[in-house]
Amino acid sequence: MLLPVRSDRPSACGGHSTQLADYFLTRRQFLERTGFGLGSLALAGILDPSDLAAAPAAPVTNSLSPRSSHFPGKAKAVIHIFAQGAPSHVDTWDPKPALTKMDGKTIGGDGVAMGSPFSFARHGRSGLEVSDLFARTAAHADDLAVVRSMWTDIPAHEAATVFMNTGSLRLAKPSLGSWLVYGLGTENQNLPGFIALRGGRLPPGGAANYQAAFLPGVFQGASINTLAPTVPQMIPNIRNPYVSAAEQRRQLDFVHQLNELHARNLQREAALETRLESYEIAFRMQAEAMDAFDLNRESAETRAAYGNTEQGRQLLVARRLVERGVRVVQVWHDGWDHHQQLEQRLTQKAGEIDGPLAALLGDLKQRGLLDSTLVVWGGEFGRKPTKDRNGFEDPGRDHNAKAFSVVLAGGGVKGGTVHGATDEFGAAAVQDKVHVHDLHATILHCLGLDHTKLTYRFNGRDFRLTDVAGQVVKPILA
Repeated sequence: MLLPVRSDRPSACGGHSTQLADYFLTRRQFLERTGFGLGSLALAGILDPSDLAAAPAAPVTNSLSPRSSHFPGKAKAVIHIFAQGAPSHVDTWDPKPALTKMDGKTIGGDGVAMGSPFSFARHGRSGLEVSDLFARTAAHADDLAVVRSMWTDIPAHEAATVFMNTGSLRLAKPSLGSWLVYGLGTENQNLPGFIALRGGRLPPGGAANYQAAFLPGVFQGASINTLAPTVPQMIPNIRNPYVSAAEQRRQLDFVHQLNELHARNLQREAALETRLESYEIAFRMQAEAMDAFDLNRESAETRAAYGNTEQGRQLLVARRLVERGVRVVQVWHDGWDHHQQLEQRLTQKAGEIDGPLAALLGDLKQRGLLDSTLVVWGGEFGRKPTKDRNGFEDPGRDHNAKAFSVVLAGGGVKGGTVHGATDEFGAAAVQDKVHVHDLHATILHCLGLDHTKLTYRFNGRDFRLTDVAGQVVKPILA
């Protein structure tokens, strides 16, 4: 439908004189050029409106403002690097010499043993054993805490990925990042408190991995496609070419005034409050986001250290975001599902992240940010110590929910630490087992949050990230 727009004089915003096209707009163009237009549509697109509308009818404060933690936390921010697809722990962080000796033989009725084609060596003062796949990251061995005894509930990618991010297999629940921003707010009011950096592809489970669910929608992760070549393409509509910043500010202030008038006589509506906060963040993002995501503002030396690759650029953006006060940054690195061609494909994937991860740890330390930034690397489950059951000529490993490894560094973590153990072949966690709920409780603890007290009342029940489980893994804490 074409909508005629009448204007006999230049726009008050300046710079845009009346054109013939202004008299005949499609419905989409009309909506883009009127209302708030601000690029509020930018964040509204990033924060899925269907999720915003699902927010409960409960009082909502200016929810992104910084808030006190339950107790002093060592970390202020989290960078979570999600190796989606489930990396093989026995080839990366959990050496198994007994498995190598049994290569080609049947073990425990589970299949034919497949020794790791990769070597492990000790690094740093701690002597932490690291695969040669992570040779550059190994230089930071004394900053790393490796949990070798992780386990989860279901070895299916989509369910396990969402479970690692939300702690729930059935009910749609808020993500870890959403809980953290709900509990602590964020230091930078001009950017979302939780940002998910993805390489153009949605992860298994989609937006459920960074959803706010029944929390107010403003806590949802802002999903950014880092494959886009420019900042305006990463964050579409971030700038409004038709309405000046001053006019946008005036419009927003007017709408806030109308909302306050409405709230004086009627109950506040959480969905409306959340929508208005999203508009507000989107307005403020116009200047801040252009700076934060522009890697050309970094020195050539820094960009070279991270590497001009997808993962290098993502981790450099992640550092720039936490440096600016963003509470949670999640970096998605997919492609770790190796049922065949294990040696070739695992070498490629580890090679994509090893250098950038080493650069991130070194960069954070140099800037004095590592002590206040918790870095987490890991996938949704592990792999079996046997050859894949599909009988590929060049085999890989099958899924394994009973054992996998997660690596942590930085704020609140005791470096050079190994926690827990799997059996002699790496088939199952057997010592100091750590469930996903325990990992979540530990991450919250590093930021000063008690996972049993961080709750939100919904449908008559107090919910929390760890449900009715979770124990803090104290041996890895500094």
